[in-house]
Amino acid sequence: MIEFPKDFFWGAATSAYQVEGNNTNSDWWEWESRVGLKQRCGQACRHYELYEHDFDLARALNHNAHRLSVEWSRIEPQQGQFSTDELQHYRNVILALKERGLEPVVTLHHFTNPVWFAKLGGFGNKKAAGYFLAFVEKVVSALCDKVRFWVTLNEPMVYIYHAYILGVWPPQEKSLFKAKAVADNLILAHTRAYQLIHGIYKKRNLPSPMVSIAKNTQAFKPCIVNVRNKFAAYLRHWLFNLEFLKKLIRGNSLDFIGVNYYSRSLVEARSWGIRGLLLDVCENNHSPLKKNSLGWDVYPQGLHELLRSLGRFKLPIFILENGICTDDDMFRWNFIYQHLACVNLAMREGVKVMGYLYWSLIDNFEWDKGFAPRFGLIDVDYNTYKRTIRESALKFSEVCKTGVLN
Repeated sequence: MIEFPKDFFWGAATSAYQVEGNNTNSDWWEWESRVGLKQRCGQACRHYELYEHDFDLARALNHNAHRLSVEWSRIEPQQGQFSTDELQHYRNVILALKERGLEPVVTLHHFTNPVWFAKLGGFGNKKAAGYFLAFVEKVVSALCDKVRFWVTLNEPMVYIYHAYILGVWPPQEKSLFKAKAVADNLILAHTRAYQLIHGIYKKRNLPSPMVSIAKNTQAFKPCIVNVRNKFAAYLRHWLFNLEFLKKLIRGNSLDFIGVNYYSRSLVEARSWGIRGLLLDVCENNHSPLKKNSLGWDVYPQGLHELLRSLGRFKLPIFILENGICTDDDMFRWNFIYQHLACVNLAMREGVKVMGYLYWSLIDNFEWDKGFAPRFGLIDVDYNTYKRTIRESALKFSEVCKTGVLN
């Protein structure tokens, strides 16, 4: 029997653009139309109107926490013009969570930007942090009396990698120079947002908030064990998993470490150059591991290794995303079970983990991959928007209720 602490946070996560629908002032909405994306977000899961129903399901599944994001392009559709109606909507969303006994974990930036901000260069603009801070101030001021946990940025390295290195997400700019500038601006944006959020709580005599980012992590493993691959795997772990966090920790701007973990990356560096050491992966399908429907390796022990690695920073860790897209629901439950067992092992070895949020509460729009990947504990019928609880959700529910993994 594997036991978790009584005060452990259990739940799931969503992001506004992926579930709400009709975020028409977002750069993603504009980009989908412009490039002719095969499947567009459209109404998504209609969570914007159905959120109370979705939270009823989360409560019925014994969740006590829920991570969500607020959509910047709704709240500030034009520069400097803030919508009181949308701020009230998100306050209602937070109140709905609180009424059901779910701790809100609020993300301020989950990949999407207002069109006006994107046209100014987005996070490539030297003034980006200032634009972001004006938005953060409005949101935090409106919600601070009901929210303790804030996530300023979701997966900044994934955002940079897809948008500015691979160039497959908006704004589709392939530039290492621009990628470095965006990284610097995101670090500045987070650091200033951290200070601002704490300042607002102090001014209002509220208990101190817990502020972090959601840092995507991967287990980097050599495909064939040789010197170059081992060095490349070490380098990627250092640069991708740790460097961004270390800069924020040095700046005293993390109250906990938010971790997103899904898979491992099989490293096969074909040269000693930058591209070889940082980007080359195995292309010969040497991995014998089971994969999700997007082809990602299922590698639970990687989460244990990463938690051990992050434990050195002596900060509490909150797993903000861990999940699998699959049409085999028993595979989903096995994924959850194995990853929770690895989390518990790390905790027994001294790593302080506060909670575990599965990705995702409901099926959703998986960015450029469309609606085919099914990550949800709850199935969504995109024709009727009917929600159906999966068996894996019921098994996870029992863990949430008892704190015991049998």
